[in-house]
Amino acid sequence: MPTLERPNCDIFYEETGSGPAIIFAHGAGGNHLSWWQQVPVFAGSYRCVAFDHRGWGRSIPSGGPGRAAFVDDLIALMDELRIDRAALVAQSMGGWTCLGAAVPAPERVAALVMADTMGGLMTEEIDGLWKQTRRLVQAQGLGSLAYDQGLKKRDPALAFLYDEIMAMNPPREPDLTDSLNELAPDPDAVANLSMPVLWIVGGNDPLTSPAIIRAAHAHVPGSEYYEIPATGHSVYFERAEEFNGQLSRFLADAGWGNGL
Repeated sequence: MPTLERPNCDIFYEETGSGPAIIFAHGAGGNHLSWWQQVPVFAGSYRCVAFDHRGWGRSIPSGGPGRAAFVDDLIALMDELRIDRAALVAQSMGGWTCLGAAVPAPERVAALVMADTMGGLMTEEIDGLWKQTRRLVQAQGLGSLAYDQGLKKRDPALAFLYDEIMAMNPPREPDLTDSLNELAPDPDAVANLSMPVLWIVGGNDPLTSPAIIRAAHAHVPGSEYYEIPATGHSVYFERAEEFNGQLSRFLADAGWGNGL
């Protein structure tokens, strides 16, 4: 079982394929298994790395520093695997990790994909919309908002699998959104990101709504925006074929491999 030894936590990861590197960073409702519809597809052309954030999946911490170490864990993993540069694909919570790495270490990031996440970017517009999200999470909890509930009728097996993957995580602390905001990057630094950036969101996402992602996209000149209709907070999982197509196109346009 491959792990990276880090302070008070061994970070679990899996590596598949060869070529330009893609690192997949899961959200709070997932773990490394969440990328089962991406890794087998992209591993034919890319070196795919999926890992468990500390406190998720098989990365079981024995103490602090908790989520404050997400960014350092990612950079340390790249160092351990001798990955000088990678495309970072972030889902929800993983956006705080990947955007948090892209700001101080842009030379390590060939391209950045932000799926259903603004990664802690806070402008006046985003802050007002994010407060609505926090109220929704407090009222309903994260679990029921992780994907569009219509998925249970459209593809009950897929919805069941999402719930099973999520259930494999240890119990998490209730203050997730508040603690993540402590990792918020400097908005001016985000606006000046030099690598290609793609913002992708589900049209029905109740957590990071299209309005939030459009505001994030507008804040980063030259970035791309793509919205998948009738999809919730987990575009990569709910509409994998369309997500994979956009990811492949974007990476090829960014000059990071030739796509699929």
